[in-house]
Amino acid sequence: MEANAGPNSSLPNPANVEASPALRVLLVDDHEDTNRSMMLLLRRRGYLVKTASDIAQAIELFAQEPFDVLVSDMGLPDGSGLDLLAKLGDNQPRYGGIVVSGYSMEEDMARSRAAGYKEHLSKPVDVNKLESVIRQVAGLPLR
Repeated sequence: MEANAGPNSSLPNPANVEASPALRVLLVDDHEDTNRSMMLLLRRRGYLVKTASDIAQAIELFAQEPFDVLVSDMGLPDGSGLDLLAKLGDNQPRYGGIVVSGYSMEEDMARSRAAGYKEHLSKPVDVNKLESVIRQVAGLPLR
């Protein structure tokens, strides 16, 4: 789990705060490099981002603070992205969730939407595409 200071701080890059609304995004992926790179790229665009590597950490973060958007990998060490939404219960993200997966057959997408995710993206995810989907899910104009 990340600390609240240093490079993992949830503070946005001051130069880009006006570039996008300060949406609070939780990235959940057990691949550390993926989490770190996506976090840094989204922060540079002005998003407030925290990361978790499994369901337990994600639930703990949601219990501590609200998030606007959840971006979760489908395969996590302690369950699936589908399990995560179910376990969040009433602590759902304000605008919903986006699942990111290497499994992107039509039935995979249908399962993620049935579980409550708003969008299903295939890995590898381009940060521009991810940002567009985050903005779309949050009801913000696309850039």
